[in-house]
Amino acid sequence: MRMDSSISNTVGAAVALQQYNADQSAQMSLLRQSLDTQAGQVAQLMEAVGDGPKLASVGSIGTQLNTYA
Repeated sequence: MRMDSSISNTVGAAVALQQYNADQSAQMSLLRQSLDTQAGQVAQLMEAVGDGPKLASVGSIGTQLNTYA
């Protein structure tokens, strides 16, 4: 009888691990989709901004540090 409960416990643990792995896989897929969506949105924003304002090329102001935000 001891063997039967040991086998049953092992099978139960295996089934629980399969369910856990399936849940983790679904969550990872959702995370990937969210990150891909965010990456696309950031790419669109970066395209819209373009190069931004041009830096000064002569003089002592605006030629060493870009403080544009």
